Amino acid sequence: MSATATAAWKNTRQEPGWLVRLFDWKPFLVFLCMAPAIGLLAVFLTYPLGLGIWLAFTDTMIGRGGSWVGLENFEYLAEDPVFWNAVFYSVFYTAVATVGKFGLGLWLALLLNQHLPFKSLIRAIVLLPWITPTVLSAIAFWWIYDPQFSIVSYIFVDVLGLRDRYFDFLGSAWPARFSLIAANIWRGIPFVAICLLAGLQTISPSLYEAALLDGATPMQRFWNITVPLLMPILAIVMTFSIIFTFTDFQLVYAITRGGPVNSTHLMATLAFQRGIPGGQLAEGAAIAVAMIPFLVFATLFTYFGMARRKWQQGEAND
Repeated sequence: MSATATAAWKNTRQEPGWLVRLFDWKPFLVFLCMAPAIGLLAVFLTYPLGLGIWLAFTDTMIGRGGSWVGLENFEYLAEDPVFWNAVFYSVFYTAVATVGKFGLGLWLALLLNQHLPFKSLIRAIVLLPWITPTVLSAIAFWWIYDPQFSIVSYIFVDVLGLRDRYFDFLGSAWPARFSLIAANIWRGIPFVAICLLAGLQTISPSLYEAALLDGATPMQRFWNITVPLLMPILAIVMTFSIIFTFTDFQLVYAITRGGPVNSTHLMATLAFQRGIPGGQLAEGAAIAVAMIPFLVFATLFTYFGMARRKWQQGEAND
């Protein structure tokens, strides 16, 4: 093709339209790919959160629209002993259950990381408490704790003869509180154990072999190799565990419904009780909004305290 013909062809070639140029623009493609996820989050997360925050500052009730009342709901809650009892038990429940789940979950993960017969089958069985629907687990524990038909009481009274009357696990405040914590620990151990087991399997065996040649004891190998290298996954799992435990609803509501005498209410169950059965949507929303600072603090604490450690990059800690 001659130079004249080439120049003529270039002059007659059409420039790409604005739509083609738009789809060639990388930021637009990124936004386009993320748009479905952004839309779902906006509909199912951002809108309910924003609506809940707005309701917390109104006097809305079921069946009746409300008006803006400012901090009136929070002022009422500040003087409500039931609310403060729920705050106390939510923090206590989360702290004790998280420590229990992590202690037993780490022990179980270390055990499953060993060379055991039928290791795959054992790992599958360990997951059963986690994959069982929460309500089914709650019904099972409700039967275990029942004052008349409890299997625990049956063993201690009728089989072993160590007591003359049945246990009343759910009849008073502190036994009921610790009974719920035990049920939560039982359900949460598999999640912690499997996550930590995945982290343990990423640690090179050569590190343990080198430490063994240097004469390190099992405890020294655990504290100087296992714990530091597990710290990133520990931070993530602890963050999720704290969030799941603090916002627990199904287990508590199915076993005690906040009783006896409101002693086992978590903030989530109290918010539901005030907002839906009680009809006070605004008050229930205010209790739910009051949970946000606790969750933000727990997340920031685990992130800055455990995840962002300079020694992971070979630097000194701040």
